[in-house]
Amino acid sequence: MKTYRAALVGTGSISEAHVRAVEATHGRVVLDAAVDIDGTRVAEFAQRHHIPHHYTDYHLMLKEVRPDFVLVATPPSQHCPMSVAAMDTGAWVLCEKPLCGSLSELDQIQAAEDRTGCYTACIFQMRFASSTAHIRKLADQGLLGNPLVGVCNTLWYRDTAYYAVPWRGRWDTELGGPTMGHGIHAMDHFLHLMGDWREVRAVAATLDRAIEVEDVSMAIVSFANGALGSIVNSVLSPRQETYLRFDYQRATLELTHLYSYTRENWKLTPVPPTQDDSLLQAWQSFPTDVGSTHGAQLCALVADRDAGRRPLTSGFEARKTLELLTAIYKSAFTGEIVKRGSILPGDSFYDALHGHRAPVRTKGMPPAPRG
Repeated sequence: MKTYRAALVGTGSISEAHVRAVEATHGRVVLDAAVDIDGTRVAEFAQRHHIPHHYTDYHLMLKEVRPDFVLVATPPSQHCPMSVAAMDTGAWVLCEKPLCGSLSELDQIQAAEDRTGCYTACIFQMRFASSTAHIRKLADQGLLGNPLVGVCNTLWYRDTAYYAVPWRGRWDTELGGPTMGHGIHAMDHFLHLMGDWREVRAVAATLDRAIEVEDVSMAIVSFANGALGSIVNSVLSPRQETYLRFDYQRATLELTHLYSYTRENWKLTPVPPTQDDSLLQAWQSFPTDVGSTHGAQLCALVADRDAGRRPLTSGFEARKTLELLTAIYKSAFTGEIVKRGSILPGDSFYDALHGHRAPVRTKGMPPAPRG
């Protein structure tokens, strides 16, 4: 079995999750290089984690190291160009959310995939827990019945100190508020279990934070299978919670957590008792529990590269989620019901998630900082 060499780009707080993910591959991936614009920080990081090479120049690292995988953990506005550059040197990419800043940038990534034969996958680790695979299997077997109603709430809290980081709270660098930067994980997980979406109607506003992006959004989503779903994304919620609920014909499934989950975070409530206990028996037959970690997703990516197949969170699946986020912004800022597939080149929302429009600001709020 081949050992793959990886380079980690960005040594901020999320970098530790990537180090643990590499460890979870049990030697299939080794960290060969680290990159950060802060020379002191990257040197200390490399020494602490026994990484043989460290750089402040990303392109020089690609030229000299030529890694098999590039793990991108930089501020969001850098994700697209870094992913394309990595694929052009033969690397596969595992990129932190948000994968890119627009459908236009996603098309650039997919063009690079077509050109190079490499792939860029977005980190959507919520899909990779074994309990989610178990639930998809139950649904595919028809044991849950049809999905009818879904709820997807990302109710988090981010204070003014959080937004004091210069690149946060700005459209050009963070690329969005809780719709793009926080609720994206739960929404991708939601779509993974609910299926293809059809249209969305939404609102968004900046209610309490002195930022230029939204601090709350709400959406109603219609799905191709006829189900309906509601989505709330907030950074204004002191009691933090990530909550997903799926009402099927035969049972309600609920997932309550914050940043990660295992099977213990799921709850099943079947319809009133019947003589048929096949659903309960199937529900209790969980596989070995694997949580929703970066490591679980990196192990899946290694298996994909071994097999030469497209990763789950690239291509069509990545577009499904990014297109929903774009549609939420377009609906919120235009008042329109936005249908899937309707945001095309020539639409201002194709080139920028917010369509170069500002969210509704509560009266009396100060102007958002630009520096």
